[in-house]
Amino acid sequence: MNCLKDANATLRRAAAALVLVASPVLATSNAADWSRFRGENGSGVAADSTPTPLEWSESKNLKWSAPLPGPGKSCPIVVGDRVILTCWTGENPPDDLKRHLLCFDRNTGKELWAEEIAPTTPDEPFREMFTENGYASHTPASDGERIFAFFGLGGVVAFNMDGNEQWRESVGKGTDPNRWGSASSPILYKDLVIVTAASESTAIVALDKKTGKEVWRQEGEGLQSTWGTPVLADAGDGKQDLVMAVPGELWGMNPDTGKLRWYAEGSPSRNICCSAVASDGVAYVVGGRDGGSMAVRAGGKGDARESQMLWSNNSRGGIGTPVVTDGLLYSITGGVITCLDAETGKQVYEKRLQAPSTPAPPSQADRPAEVQGFGRPGEYAQGGGGGGGGGFRQQDYSSPVIADGKLYFVRRGGDVYVLATGREFKPLAVNKFEGDDGDFSASPAIGDGAIFIRSSNKLYCVAQSP
Repeated sequence: MNCLKDANATLRRAAAALVLVASPVLATSNAADWSRFRGENGSGVAADSTPTPLEWSESKNLKWSAPLPGPGKSCPIVVGDRVILTCWTGENPPDDLKRHLLCFDRNTGKELWAEEIAPTTPDEPFREMFTENGYASHTPASDGERIFAFFGLGGVVAFNMDGNEQWRESVGKGTDPNRWGSASSPILYKDLVIVTAASESTAIVALDKKTGKEVWRQEGEGLQSTWGTPVLADAGDGKQDLVMAVPGELWGMNPDTGKLRWYAEGSPSRNICCSAVASDGVAYVVGGRDGGSMAVRAGGKGDARESQMLWSNNSRGGIGTPVVTDGLLYSITGGVITCLDAETGKQVYEKRLQAPSTPAPPSQADRPAEVQGFGRPGEYAQGGGGGGGGGFRQQDYSSPVIADGKLYFVRRGGDVYVLATGREFKPLAVNKFEGDDGDFSASPAIGDGAIFIRSSNKLYCVAQSP
């Protein structure tokens, strides 16, 4: 057991209470693939430089669309010539719940195969805040040979690329005390599938990719009220840290064993929905409702605040994960984008999203630059002012992604904002599929110039027309 003692820091003790077990050996992907939540290492930045479209609609730059059998907040992934995502169906869930893993041809949108995954244990009741989450909020991951899907109480299920189930493993039978369900997505490291089973067992669990056998499990009370996904950060000397954002802290762990290497405490927070992001050996988090943003250089040991923390501030985030590129860190919540200097944490700009040619009404004017952070998702919602007006369709659940020098962001009502990256706020376009009134809560996937957007009704592929 790894114990870092500090009688005055409950979160620190929770982090240090992580337990270890064993170790294990590289998943490859094409540059045009987007094979896990937010693409390569969860960065949200497309690895290839193929031009992506600026504008689209049902009649412009829409390559194809495909109907979906049911809703889901999981994001599509792109592996080779296939697009893969999950959904759920049921008239009276969880009694008749079924989860679905679907595979489409990347170029045509033709459904190649679909698998139904029945629950192996009674699932969470579909009521209260859980209805905002549902049963398919975990984005799959793939190494090009297998697909790994996490279904909460349904466990982790591995499939081959033809949709045949290879193994299934439970990672816990507990439920979220907040009744929000779970949403963390699996990631791959060497021969491991690493899953944050925060709701199911207050643990991070590593499974063998080939067999599903548990390799290590790290438990910690600090994982309660955590919905993010881990990220790998370069720790120097050929090592990587497994970085996890938990309420009020960042943890850096050994991905081979799960053993805690370092922790960095920020502002206290009740929960955190977003994930950390990493770039050039630095891990960033834009905190949740209570604030607590920070940048910490990976490779530390023990308390990293003095030796590894680059900056911290009270910038608040929301449900979505930030994105960092070219020295700038972008975060969006409540219809407002905040851009921070990644090196210093100082605010570059904070602006409300709006159509390029439409001025904001006085009640929605930009707040002063020194005001950092916003309230709960839905507060300051576009079209509704403060206090959560505007309903769910003006809330922000997805995360921004970047390709071809453009930032793309999807709001739940289906509006997709396109902005130029850089130190100047420069909106370029707002796109929408007028015929789809579904829930657009998932982040897009991008590869080889195509953008894959899912709603609760359809999967879309947009790309520049020849």
